[in-house]
Amino acid sequence: MPQNQRTRVVAAGRPHEPNSPVNPPVDFTSTYMYRPSVAYPQVYAREGIPSFEPLEQLLAELEAGAHGLLFSSGQAAISAVISQLPLGGHLIIPKHAYMGYYTLAAQLAAKGHFSLHRVDITETEQVLSTVREAAQLAAAQNTQALLWIESPTNPMLEVADVPALIAGARQLGVRTAVDNTFATPLRQNPLKHGADVVIHSVTKFISGHSDVIMGAAVTADPALHTALHAHRNLHGTIPGPMEVFLALRGVRTLAVRLDAAERNAEILARRLDELSKDDAVPLTRVTYPGLDSHPQHERAKAQFGGEDGGFGAIITIDTGSLEAADAVLESLQVWTPATSLGGVESLAERRRRHPGEPETVPEGLIRLSVGIEAAEDLYQDLAQALRAAA
Repeated sequence: MPQNQRTRVVAAGRPHEPNSPVNPPVDFTSTYMYRPSVAYPQVYAREGIPSFEPLEQLLAELEAGAHGLLFSSGQAAISAVISQLPLGGHLIIPKHAYMGYYTLAAQLAAKGHFSLHRVDITETEQVLSTVREAAQLAAAQNTQALLWIESPTNPMLEVADVPALIAGARQLGVRTAVDNTFATPLRQNPLKHGADVVIHSVTKFISGHSDVIMGAAVTADPALHTALHAHRNLHGTIPGPMEVFLALRGVRTLAVRLDAAERNAEILARRLDELSKDDAVPLTRVTYPGLDSHPQHERAKAQFGGEDGGFGAIITIDTGSLEAADAVLESLQVWTPATSLGGVESLAERRRRHPGEPETVPEGLIRLSVGIEAAEDLYQDLAQALRAAA
């Protein structure tokens, strides 16, 4: 098995038999012929098809896990993991997290599925104190607790002490799930620190071309993998074979795409931070884990080193008001005003336009997903849009 992640994204999940194709074939079928003499035949595509296996294997290798499992969307993967928490359990979540997850957790809690505990994921001791309380309640009620970690958080880019939180929760007998979409497996591997499961929106950096909706869960626990697979089968949340083909093709360039996007993000964050000192420009704050001004910069530097370094490709800028943010977005010419992230193209979005976004997210905050275009073009477009909004 290759040791370097840059090699794994290219080499893993390929056929090795003589005369086999370089790229795995796509299975376009819904059902399979069987014989009564075969003990465990492949029966129906909802259970999974051979086309899934190369990408599932690749993601498992990248995340240092034993089992990868694809889902029809990142939200479907999230739902499958949350469903493993018994009725009446306790879920600890960051106060800022992916909106779809945040909304789903709140709705299920309101229906009595579990008790919800919101925490500032950057305050390690406070989080572990909440985990301890939840674990004690769960033990008394004969149920379980789950700590959900997202780092960096969406969209506030807060950085958690992931190893410490996983270790602390593990000591208390609490499972941990980590959404690793922003950091990617090239910058962070929570399973190596003992996390129970890692979740990805494959739609984002892994696929990388804004043309696929897909999710994945990776675990080293065979029993958890079996449970998640059963959930996928019963709920029918499988991706299509063509989407899997596109995602597998996309992930092959993850290392070079991420490198290029991170280089651009570093340049843009520093230049925008300098521009924010101009009182004539509606730019009150620039947030990026690679900036010295980021509250968890040192933590990010320690955790996101990977084999090549980097602080991700997401920046946020606060324009100070809804009106200023919308004016900036109206004036953009190179950047594309759109939701989602992690594609080769640069996207910009005012997050509070979504009703489910927490009120602690500023109205004027714009999330920037930095692509692989020329950094100078990206900066000049943002600068002119900010000046036009003044």
